[in-house]
Amino acid sequence: MKWLLVAVLTAFTIFSALTQSHLLHGSPVNSLCADLIHPANYSCTEHTIQTKDGYILALQRVASLGPRLQSGPPVLLQHGLFMAGDVWFLNSPKESLGFILADHGFDVWVGNVRGTRYSYGHVTLFETDKEFWDWSWQDLAMYDLAEMIQYLYSISNSKIFLVGHSQGTIMSFAALTQPHVAEMVEAAALLSPISYLDHVTAPLVERMVFMHLDQMVVALGLHQINFRSDMLVKLVDSLCEGHMDCTDFLTSITGTNCCFNASRIEYYLDYEPHPSSVKNIRHLFQMIRKGTFAQYDYGYFKNLRTYGLSKPPEFKLSHIPTSLPMWMGYGGTDGLADVTDVEHTLAELPSRPELLYLEDYGHIDFVLGSSAKEDVYKHMIQFFRAKVKSSSW
Repeated sequence: MKWLLVAVLTAFTIFSALTQSHLLHGSPVNSLCADLIHPANYSCTEHTIQTKDGYILALQRVASLGPRLQSGPPVLLQHGLFMAGDVWFLNSPKESLGFILADHGFDVWVGNVRGTRYSYGHVTLFETDKEFWDWSWQDLAMYDLAEMIQYLYSISNSKIFLVGHSQGTIMSFAALTQPHVAEMVEAAALLSPISYLDHVTAPLVERMVFMHLDQMVVALGLHQINFRSDMLVKLVDSLCEGHMDCTDFLTSITGTNCCFNASRIEYYLDYEPHPSSVKNIRHLFQMIRKGTFAQYDYGYFKNLRTYGLSKPPEFKLSHIPTSLPMWMGYGGTDGLADVTDVEHTLAELPSRPELLYLEDYGHIDFVLGSSAKEDVYKHMIQFFRAKVKSSSW
């Protein structure tokens, strides 16, 4: 049963679930600094920001306590679906991107979107309110990520570097189509980049979409995703009973991963998964079904009321400034950020990003791969260093 849980909780990124009673009204229960950063002997400070729609988000600022390094530029790490900022620190300091960037002198900031247990709640809503969960990734892009970028820009008085993985790249693409956001970003590095999802090949994800699992969850009256509840575990369990072979659950969700250390799953589950909303899953499933990179589809009549259009507006990748340097790392066995969809994204962008293609890499390898430091992060850091304006750093 635990492997079934792991399978479901990894949809679109890695492990996903909702841990009950962590989003207390305006007050943190967990501290990423205390949980993972300080025990590894790194400096870490907690920050909070409030979005324009009232959500209270946590940011962490991480620095090395080793030999004093000259202060580098700010870099924001944006996690994927059902994750939080802890994913950047779950391997050893020599393998985890958050620690590696700090060791290279970057001013590391860690983002945690609404609904995760490191982000605390809302100014008026409680987690038990269905309105609390009335959001999808477009809100994470337009509100959460935009506010994080604005905060870092104000604190550092300089443009920032942005790193995203999976849903973090969906958020990044959408946010960067907004000129006021893009002008605060020096460069972006995107791991398993996603803007289109209509060529997803992960079989369990395909099955969930085909069975309209998102609509089934809505019919159950749920607004938040909690795959640790008996109800949803049983619901997803039915996907693998007589419908498809779910023996290799991780591959069924993400595609094959070459470099993920499966022996650490128990440890990862101490921190992952984090909550998300049913509306967010529905939005992602819409992308798979429709093949569009667009805002949430409410249906004909509500679209007219919400957007003034019968169909939701698309995010135009062509609106991302040609002057914004971008770097992308993607893998040949990724069942979520499929190579065909990545090529579609590249065709829509106004300029050609620098690319790193790893034929044997899968979706999880880019954030938890044991060899990612040499295979991926080394190249990303070289890209960032080449873009730093100050030659003295």
